[in-house]
Amino acid sequence: MTAPIASKDNSQRELDRLADISRDVIRRCIDAGASQAEVGASIDVGLNVSVRLGETETIEHTRDRAFGVTVYFGKRKGSASTADLAADSIAKTIEQACAIARYTEEDPASGLADADRMASDFPDLDLWHPWDIDVERAIALGLEMEDAGRAVAGITNSEGATVQMGEALSVYANSHGFVGLERGTRHMLSVALLAENEGGMQRDYWYDSVRCADDFGSAAQIGRTAAERTLARLGAQSLSTRQCPVLFAPEIARGLIGHLLSAVSGGALYRKASFLLGELGKPVLPSFIDLVEDPLIRRGHGSAVFDAEGVATRRNPLVEKGVLQRYLLSSYSARKLGMASTGNAGGIHNLCVSTGDDDFAAMLRRLGTGLYVTEVMGQGVSTVTGDYSRGAAGFWVENGQIAFPVEEITIASNLREMYRGIVAVGKDIDPRSHIRVGSILLDQMTVAGG
Repeated sequence: MTAPIASKDNSQRELDRLADISRDVIRRCIDAGASQAEVGASIDVGLNVSVRLGETETIEHTRDRAFGVTVYFGKRKGSASTADLAADSIAKTIEQACAIARYTEEDPASGLADADRMASDFPDLDLWHPWDIDVERAIALGLEMEDAGRAVAGITNSEGATVQMGEALSVYANSHGFVGLERGTRHMLSVALLAENEGGMQRDYWYDSVRCADDFGSAAQIGRTAAERTLARLGAQSLSTRQCPVLFAPEIARGLIGHLLSAVSGGALYRKASFLLGELGKPVLPSFIDLVEDPLIRRGHGSAVFDAEGVATRRNPLVEKGVLQRYLLSSYSARKLGMASTGNAGGIHNLCVSTGDDDFAAMLRRLGTGLYVTEVMGQGVSTVTGDYSRGAAGFWVENGQIAFPVEEITIASNLREMYRGIVAVGKDIDPRSHIRVGSILLDQMTVAGG
């Protein structure tokens, strides 16, 4: 059995060991002739237990290690990695990275982030909450979720319940003298159920994801919610082609915001592969919407003191009153664009979308008659053109009340028009993601039957 990192409260000792190895490797890279060097090291431990129809299906213990070395010989870069922390393996990894760098072409944008941007303050963000759970307790939790869901009248089958525990340690160090240590936990409960009647079979699920297991709600309630969602889909029908307002559920709305983040990321911009190229300082959303990155939220899913290059993170607006204030840049993409890093190497950290005062019921009333989307499918989104066309399922709403479930439909528009057509953002925020957003109401999309 693989023990959790914190089983003997040794997480800090493990971090310190990784940090010592990282410092030594950087010194050896410089001694080998590198002008700059950086190291990323991590240890991930997890337990994943799944049950189905009252029986244990899988029990998986994981313990993964990664150690990556990147060196720069002037503007030439080389990287190599290993999962083995033995001295011989690390020595070979350093040798491979240096050999690669000596034979690659120069890239004027390569190199470490600027030394004066390194984080120097390391507040405790309350991200480390090891879950003292054994296999037997995990199985019991899974069965509790599934049993509660299957006990709801109308549920006919189950795809199973899953209990996941995860602990992660990571160190990033570079030749500026920066050494950043992070540790965090992520735990999840989920269950998927099926229901069937004369109209056919339907499937749905529910889950919860937290940093601290004490923040989980009732496992039985997760099962009941999955059952309610599944039963609500029975009798689903298609729709004729029409133009109508569309309301995205919070868990779907965060994907809509995610497309915007992709379009303002440095990689898409310097490759000229974004429909928001050249939109800095211009309106991209309605004036009542702000998007603010807040990386220092305690227990936040995307909280971090520094980014993947050691650059200090900070609370920083992305969109203010609908106007795009900045891009999401690493040091490399920033140099390609002639700009400065925004501390977003590796992505964004806790994006908070401003909301109105409407709860879900009020958002349905604002929708009036239109489509409420609870699921999207397919990859029909182009960050280059903004074209959006995806399969969808959800509910048809009439006069602010859910009328019947729908499926086998396609929703289509262009992201630029969709963003400017946002009518309201609900206060029903989904807390299970680093994108914190409520339901989003759009004035109009094309809806087509299957």
